[in-house]
Amino acid sequence: MHRYHPDEAGPWPAGPALPGPLVMEQSWSEAVILHWRIPASVAAVYMPPGVESDVFHGSAWVGLIGFRMSGTRLGAVMPLPYLGSFTEVNVRLYSRGADGTRGVVFLSLDASRLPVVLAARSVGVPYVWSRCRPTVTAGPDPVCGYQVRRFRGHGGSSFTVRPDLQQQADDELSLELTARFGAHHRIAGATLFLPISHRPWPLHPAALVGLEDGLLDAVGLQVEGPPESVLFSPGVDTVFGRPWTVRGA
Repeated sequence: MHRYHPDEAGPWPAGPALPGPLVMEQSWSEAVILHWRIPASVAAVYMPPGVESDVFHGSAWVGLIGFRMSGTRLGAVMPLPYLGSFTEVNVRLYSRGADGTRGVVFLSLDASRLPVVLAARSVGVPYVWSRCRPTVTAGPDPVCGYQVRRFRGHGGSSFTVRPDLQQQADDELSLELTARFGAHHRIAGATLFLPISHRPWPLHPAALVGLEDGLLDAVGLQVEGPPESVLFSPGVDTVFGRPWTVRGA
């Protein structure tokens, strides 16, 4: 059983210690993290009962995040070498529960593993079957990004950044947008919180190289101009705890 504790110094808030048994473990790598401001009243429409939009720096925020998932295990004993390794690109908002929990609300999650997509959609998680692939260029000035092409429906995306690996993104806004240890989700008439924990991950500022996105528009959100926050992380190992019902939902 894994338990993560606040044993690292620095500005990053510590992930919660999760009691066993754990639901799942997985690694996230090469995360590209873009964020735009949106009005809190717009974000509020997407919140499940008992959850409100989390506002910081005077706004709600919508994120477009791409990363590579690998090393997935159910519990601590059942590896999923194929089904648990794929590229994901998600659109998410930020939430605060009536019981004080803070997390994310996923509006869409694009992935190429059809069995995973079907299983997740069966419990209301908005996965979309898509062709997702990373676009990584190595060398002294590397770039990293993701491309999405949906097999059905509208929406797609292509975005690329150039990380500044010599700098740490430890400002207040970057931490608020990335230190989110759980997700709120509506299922079977109840609002659940799924806790997620990980040690502080290396987080770097990045420069936007290219962006052509239709995923935000596909969920009904309009943004103007380039993202205000552009971040990159080489990755982190994560653990998922048992979900619980949000009190007051």
